[in-house]
Amino acid sequence: QVQLVESGGGLVQAGDSLRLSCAASGRTLRNYAMGWFRQAPGKEREFVAAIARIGGSTDYADSVKGRFTISRDNAKDTVFLQMHSLKPEDTAVYYCAARDTSALTITTSHERLYGYWGQGTQVTVSS
Repeated sequence: QVQLVESGGGLVQAGDSLRLSCAASGRTLRNYAMGWFRQAPGKEREFVAAIARIGGSTDYADSVKGRFTISRDNAKDTVFLQMHSLKPEDTAVYYCAARDTSALTITTSHERLYGYWGQGTQVTVSS
């Protein structure tokens, strides 16, 4: 099984940037499609971004398109979420998730299809 650990969260001001990292151990990340999700206080967890096993295919929630970029470095077993122009409504716990799949170029926004999750990292954006 793969274990995931997120890092890079913090407290920033509106308009700032942050880069989240998700490091994998236990199995090589190249076997997994990856996703980022977030959960704000009092709200359900929601999809943010996804990337296929082969990193050319990506998908984003409408709320983050043009501001966030998901990428992966399979050689380092790490997935990134670069976040720009952060807004107070981006405040949430951000989770990295892995989906064990044979599909090389498919992404998914469906939370239930991801079998492995990190513990989350807090991102707080002040206005």
